[in-house]
Amino acid sequence: MNLQIIKSVEGKVEYVLLPIKIYDALRVEIDKALKKKDKSSDYVPFELKDYVDNPVALARINAGITQEELAMRMKVTQAYVSKLEAQEKVTAKVLKKIKDALKNK
Repeated sequence: MNLQIIKSVEGKVEYVLLPIKIYDALRVEIDKALKKKDKSSDYVPFELKDYVDNPVALARINAGITQEELAMRMKVTQAYVSKLEAQEKVTAKVLKKIKDALKNK
C-alpha cells in the first residue's frame, strides 16, 4: 500500500494521502456503517449530483478527469470546457460531444 503522510511544521501528522481505490473502498464502508448505526436519523450519503448541477462538470468529475484532459479529448481549449461547466443549460449537441469524448478513453 502506498500512503503518504504529511506533517505540520511541529512534526505532528496532519494528513494522509492514499490511493483512490482505497479511499473509495473506505467511503463505501463508512456509508454502510453510518446507515447501520443510525437508521432512524436523517443521514443522507454524499451524492455528487446533489452538489453539481451542470451535466458537463458532473460527467467529467464522474469520469475522473480534469478540464484539460476533457478539452484535449474534445479538441477544444480548457477555457471552453470551463465555460460549458459554468452555463446553466447545455445543449443536447454539446452533451453528445462530451459523451463521445468520455467514451473514447
